[in-house]
Amino acid sequence: MVSSDPTYEDLADEHGRSDRARPIGRGLPQDQAAEESVLGAMLAEPGVYERLAGMLEPDDFMDPRHRAIFAAVLAVFDRYEVIDQITVAAELSAQGRLQEAGGQAYLNQLIYELPATVGAEHYARLVQRAATYRDMIRAAGEIGQLAYEADPNVGESLTRAVELLYGIRGADRRQDFRLLQDLLGDVLSDGSDAQSGVQAPTRTGFQDLDALLNEGMHASDLIVLAARPSVGKSALALTIARNAALGQNLAVAIFSLEMSAEQVASRLVSAESGVEHARLRVGRHTEEQENRISRAIGLLSRAEIHIDDTAGQSLAEIRAKSRNLHTRLQEQAHRRGSDQHGGLGLIIVDHIQLVHGWSRAPADTNRVNEISLISRTLKEIARELQIPILALSQLSRAVERRHPPVPQLSDLRESGSIEQDADVVVFIYREDMYDLDEYQDDLVTDASRGGQHEVAQLLVAKHRHGAVGRVDVRFVPTVARFEDFYAQPEPEADEF
Repeated sequence: MVSSDPTYEDLADEHGRSDRARPIGRGLPQDQAAEESVLGAMLAEPGVYERLAGMLEPDDFMDPRHRAIFAAVLAVFDRYEVIDQITVAAELSAQGRLQEAGGQAYLNQLIYELPATVGAEHYARLVQRAATYRDMIRAAGEIGQLAYEADPNVGESLTRAVELLYGIRGADRRQDFRLLQDLLGDVLSDGSDAQSGVQAPTRTGFQDLDALLNEGMHASDLIVLAARPSVGKSALALTIARNAALGQNLAVAIFSLEMSAEQVASRLVSAESGVEHARLRVGRHTEEQENRISRAIGLLSRAEIHIDDTAGQSLAEIRAKSRNLHTRLQEQAHRRGSDQHGGLGLIIVDHIQLVHGWSRAPADTNRVNEISLISRTLKEIARELQIPILALSQLSRAVERRHPPVPQLSDLRESGSIEQDADVVVFIYREDMYDLDEYQDDLVTDASRGGQHEVAQLLVAKHRHGAVGRVDVRFVPTVARFEDFYAQPEPEADEF
């Protein structure tokens, strides 16, 4: 039996593949009355469009006449002219689209049959909603087509499917102004009242750094941690993840694009136990070290750290996985009846330069533009989920040509937009990695001159919400662990 219902491909062909008018597909969501009413309100009363600015676009209208009329409204508004029946008709005539829009008679009809201009926002939301459902049908058609094509690389097809879904604009797409007096009540309670529903800052676990960052990493912030290779970006990020998970009982998601999940787990155990990573790999442990490893594993088993080691992930995958995990954790907290905020407390991306901005980037893709897209999207994800994102980034070689080689914001590799999009930028500077005779300067502390070579500086070069500055910490290279410099005791040396 041959079905008379439209296929995915039919629906995709009928709607959304071009800007040209197409026949209305059978069953596609549309609210003709709402489209007519919202346009009639704009033509009948000056100032209605300004109340609806940002809510609608021409493609949100299903009727081709309405798309033409709304495009004319936008053109009139851009010229700072009054929007009414006369100016819109003149614009349509100048574009040669007056008859396409139904002529002068149809514009008159829109006004005369208008129920009331006070309901314009409600009519606009109805138009929005129908447009969103049509976008869902279009995306479903394209996803179905991807499945029919059966590309050998199923991962690429899934990534494209996720991009299509998240490319749909929601029905509540406009963020309007909020009155200051409505926001002032949250200022004092922000992060100080566990019952307020506002998530407290995620602490790094380093006292001086948290103090400099106003008690830690705040919700919706993008924090960029940058350094040259092998300086300790991943080690510091894992230390922060451990501190957040164990110190605050927060769930942490790590997108490890460089190391496998097993390597991440091994490095966490090494840092926690104080046993060299090399010993863990070869299994050469003394009885005392074995006990320390067991205690570390027992402690870390309580940490809710989720690790995704998929190589070469795209932005769409990171966004989809983050939202899915965040929602799942919130639902679990709700089922437990927990008073905690629930969801993720921190996302770590290691590192930006290994993320793909597009699922199928062409060979001539401008990498600077792609990095700009990545940093901007990570900031959007942080705002969307209301949690901080710690993104690791490489620095260019320019830093090594300076004397001393102290990182600067201009050293952020491949894109100045990382500096622009980030709320906080932190550099790691370790003098011991360079020739001390050549680069001797005041950043070297007495401990470093004494031969310990475990001093590191965390340089907060940008802080959108506060001061910049420098924090001294200790780096234990044998176990790739950062510690508060003055708060931690000397680690015991492991000997073969």
